[in-house]
Amino acid sequence: MLTNSSPISVQDELVINWHITEACNFACRYCYAKWEKPDASRELIHDLPRSTQLMGELRTFFATANLTNPLSQKIQWRSTRLNFAGGEPLLYDQQALRTIKVARELGFSVSMITNASRLNTDLIRELAPQLSLLGVSVDSTNATRNRKIGRCDKQGQVLSVNTLAKNIRTGREINPDLRLKINTVVNALNFDEDMTDLIRELDPEKWKVLRMLPTVTNDLNISDAQFSAFIDRHASLPLSIEDNVDMTKSYIMIDPQGRFFQNDADTRGYRYSHPIIDVGAEQAFSQVSLSTDRYLARYRSIAVAK
Repeated sequence: MLTNSSPISVQDELVINWHITEACNFACRYCYAKWEKPDASRELIHDLPRSTQLMGELRTFFATANLTNPLSQKIQWRSTRLNFAGGEPLLYDQQALRTIKVARELGFSVSMITNASRLNTDLIRELAPQLSLLGVSVDSTNATRNRKIGRCDKQGQVLSVNTLAKNIRTGREINPDLRLKINTVVNALNFDEDMTDLIRELDPEKWKVLRMLPTVTNDLNISDAQFSAFIDRHASLPLSIEDNVDMTKSYIMIDPQGRFFQNDADTRGYRYSHPIIDVGAEQAFSQVSLSTDRYLARYRSIAVAK
């Protein structure tokens, strides 16, 4: 089900976010990537034939020529990108690499969002040629703050920004067309931080700055003034700003079991479709709500059809 109405917008690509796993080696206190009755054995990423079936459904339903897709009433898109997210997708690096290969064979452009803690030279050499975009979650350059946020593993190890910068340089050497996006969740522990030097060094195409979404907890919530102060401090950088309302019903999202899901403002939780490979993508997509206006607000339009 779609909400809102607007003229048809032409997009370079339609983005589908597949959260392939709930598992993560970090324990961020504000993490929203929690699903009903999690069962790792049911995550499709561990079953290549079923993952392939899911991606085939998505490829057919979101094909640019499929005028039965209700999105085609509001959006025209030239290609479709399948974004691998989590949890932490690189906990299952080999499964992810196999599935990415199939996705590309099916005609998807592929991207990935990762905390980069498992990224190393060998893995970036395998990933970089396959990806059109790499997204990395970075909330702080300070190890103590990261540990307090929960951005560390069970041994207290945090992401080294020097290692991250080295891996990104390697990825760009292998694939000069590789785009970089940095995601930062602004919360009560980092709203007063200045990340200018790091962002300039990494030189991302986009730095997406999100306000902590109090879906799971209010623990690290911040005020409007605190969020605005963080934005103002970094106004000279390529910011893409998302407040809480911007994140509601604005992503096309699939959970690890292969269900469409969306933020549900009434329950401060999620609404789920039936499994896509059981009922088909068309029926499953009709069971969740997407705001086309909010979706379009996050992706740049090429032109507006008259």
